[in-house]
Amino acid sequence: MKIINKTLFFLFLIIGTLYKAGIPDDVPAPPPGGGGGTGPGAPSSPIDMYVYILALVGFLLIIYFARKQHKTIA
Repeated sequence: MKIINKTLFFLFLIIGTLYKAGIPDDVPAPPPGGGGGTGPGAPSSPIDMYVYILALVGFLLIIYFARKQHKTIA
C-alpha cells in the first residue's frame, strides 16, 4: 500500500510539473512611455529586508522542536 501511495504521489507530482511548465506566463506588456510600477532597485515586498532573520528563526525553531521531540522519546 505504501508503494502505491508513493507511486501515485510521484505520478501526480510529475504530471503537475509538466502541466505547469506547459502553460505560458501571460505577462502584460509595459505601458507605453514608461512610468508606473516599482523601479528595478525597489524591494518587491517588505519581508525582503528580513529574509536572513526569518531563516535564522526558522532554523532555531527546527532545532528547538527536534530537541523537544528527542527528549519526549527518550
